[in-house]
Amino acid sequence: MGRLAIESITPTVHNGQLPAKAVPGELIPVSAVAYREGHDAMGCFVVWRGPDGTVRRTRMNAQGDDTWHAAITPDQEGRWTFQIEAFSDPFQTWSNAVRKKIEAGQGPEDLRNDLATGVKILHRAPMPEPRITAAIEALEAADMPLGVRVSPALGLHDLFWANPVTELTTRSAEREILAERERALFSAWYEFFPRSEGAVVDADGRAVRHGTFRTAADRLPGIARMGFDIVYLPPIHPIGRTHRKGRDNALVAEPADVGSPWAIGAAEGGHDAIHPELGTLDDFRWFLGQARENGLEVALDLALQCSPDHPWVAEHPEWFTTLPDGTIAYAENPPKKYQDIYPLNFDNDPEGIRAEILRVVRHWVRQGVRVFRVDNPHTKPIDFWHWLIGQVRTTDPDVLFLAEAFTKPTLMRGLGAAGFTQSYTYFTWRTGARELRDYCEELVRTADVMRPSFWPTTPDILHESLQHGGPPMFKIRAVLAALLSPSWGIYSGYELYEHVARPGVEEFAQNEKYQLRPRAWARAEAAGESLAPFLTRLNEVRNGHPALRRLRNLRFHDVDNDQFLCWSKMDSETGDTVIVVCSLDSHNLQWGNTSLNMPVLGYDWHERFDVVDQLTGERFTWGQHNAVRLDPFDEPAHILVVQR
Repeated sequence: MGRLAIESITPTVHNGQLPAKAVPGELIPVSAVAYREGHDAMGCFVVWRGPDGTVRRTRMNAQGDDTWHAAITPDQEGRWTFQIEAFSDPFQTWSNAVRKKIEAGQGPEDLRNDLATGVKILHRAPMPEPRITAAIEALEAADMPLGVRVSPALGLHDLFWANPVTELTTRSAEREILAERERALFSAWYEFFPRSEGAVVDADGRAVRHGTFRTAADRLPGIARMGFDIVYLPPIHPIGRTHRKGRDNALVAEPADVGSPWAIGAAEGGHDAIHPELGTLDDFRWFLGQARENGLEVALDLALQCSPDHPWVAEHPEWFTTLPDGTIAYAENPPKKYQDIYPLNFDNDPEGIRAEILRVVRHWVRQGVRVFRVDNPHTKPIDFWHWLIGQVRTTDPDVLFLAEAFTKPTLMRGLGAAGFTQSYTYFTWRTGARELRDYCEELVRTADVMRPSFWPTTPDILHESLQHGGPPMFKIRAVLAALLSPSWGIYSGYELYEHVARPGVEEFAQNEKYQLRPRAWARAEAAGESLAPFLTRLNEVRNGHPALRRLRNLRFHDVDNDQFLCWSKMDSETGDTVIVVCSLDSHNLQWGNTSLNMPVLGYDWHERFDVVDQLTGERFTWGQHNAVRLDPFDEPAHILVVQR
C-alpha cells in the first residue's frame, strides 16, 4: 500500500504471478479500486508497455465505489506489462472547489487565495498551450468580474484530463498480458482420423485396407472449402497389441482390429514414431505441406499415456505405478476400464519424465507442428504443464495448446492459467437457454484465464440432443458453437448427421476410436444429404465479421420464449455488429419477442435499424422489440448483420 491505495486490479491471474490472455487487436478491459483520504480529487492511469519497450498511458474513468476502468489494445504479439498509476489531481480539486464556492455566492475577495492557487497550478501544466496562458492572464486580472476571470481556467477540464498535473503519484506492481497469435482465440477446428480416409472395410466393419497420410490428404481440400483452419489428428503413433480393444470397445480384439490410437506405443516405437500403416515421417511432413497449401494447420494429439508395449514401459518402469501384486496400473475412470493404457506417474522421476516429454514435443515442432490438442491434461500435474508450455514458448512462442479437459471448473481455469491456449468446455451438455446464457457469461468473466472452444461432438461424446434431435438439431448446435465462441470445432461425420449411439451410453456406435470409418463424402454432398454447405456458410460469416472473432464482446438479450437464445457481438473499432436469435427446438416452429438492450448495440432505446439475415438474405428493420418466427425445418436461426 502506497500513499494512495490501489487494490483489486484486473486482469490479474494468480495474484499477478501469471499473464492474462490476449491477442493483438483485442480490447482488454482494465479495472482497479483506488481511493484516498479526504475530499481532494484523484485520478488513475493505466501505464502499459509493449514487447518492444514502447510505453503508453491511458486515463481511467471513475465509477461508483472508487472503481476505475479503462481498456487497452495490445497491437503486437509477445509479453505486455501494465500497472495502475494513481495520483492526486490538484487541478480537479481546485476547479471543484471554485465552482462550489461561486455557487454558494462567494465573491472575489473570498476566492483571493483560490485564484492565486489556480495560477500556480496552471503554471505547472505539463504542456505549452495558448489557452493556459490566456487562463492565467484572466485569473490575474483583478479588474474583471469573477465569472470572467475563472471561466477560461474552468474550461480547461478536457485538456487537464488528458494531461493532468499530478502529485503523490503511487504505482501498483506490474501485471503481465501475453498476446498470442490471432488463432489462439479465433479458430475453426476439424477432427478426423487419417486412417479412415481411403480405408476399406468389409460388410461387418472389419478392416480390409488402412488409410494413410497419402490417402488422407485427399480430404484436406474439402475441409478447407468448409472454412476450417485447423485439422486435428488423433494420435498418429504405433498402437500397442497387448489388451488391444476391438470394435465398439470390445475387450478382446480380432486379428484385423486396428485398436485405439490412444493406446500409444509398440515395438515400432512410441510418442516420437509414426504408425507404420499411416506411412513414414517423410509422408507426415508431406501431409503437413499439403495442409499448408490448403490454408490449414495440423494439430497433433499429445496423449501422455502408454500401451503396455510402449518402449518406456521396458526402459523406464519407474515412470508408472506398480501395484502390490507387481503389475503396472492401467487407466481407470470408474466404471470405465482402459486395460490397453498405462498412465504415467509424474511423481516418479519427474525430471526424467519432463525431459523426455519436452524432447518429444520439440521433435514434432521441428517437423512443422505448431498446434497440440492435449488429451486429459487434468490428470497430470498443473505445475508440469506450466513448465512444459513455458519451455516450448521460450523457443517457439507461436505454438498453441488446446486442453481436452472435462473436469472441475477450477481445474479447467487452472490449466488455462498454467498456459493452455484454449480449452474444451461443458458446451456439449448445455442445451437450455438459461444454462447456455449463464455458462457463456461465466466464460466471458474468466476470459483473462481460459479461452473456450465449443464442440458439439467428439469421438467420445454424442449428446442425446443430437441422438434424437434430427438434422435441424445439428444446425442448431453448429450455430451455437460457431457464433457464441470465437473458437469451435466439429468431429468428422458431423456433416453427415451421424447420430447413432451405443445403447445406454453417450458415445457413437461403431466408434471410430476402435475401427475404421470410411465415409462417402462426395456422394452425400451430391445427394444433398450433407451439412457441409451450412457449415461453410457459418465459417464464411465468422471470417467476414470482426465482431465474431472475439469473446469478451458477447452480450445476451431477453426473449419471452425459453426455446430461443438471443445474443449479439459488436466490434468496438469497426462498429461491425451481429445479432443472433437461435431456436433450441429442433422439432417445432416457435414464435418469440425480443427485448434488445439497445445501448449495447450502440443505439438509443427508441431507434430502429436495418439488418440482413446471413442465412436467407432477408432484410428487416428492427428495434428494441421484434417478433421472431423460426422453423427448424427451414432455418433454425436468424444471423443478422446490422447495417450501419
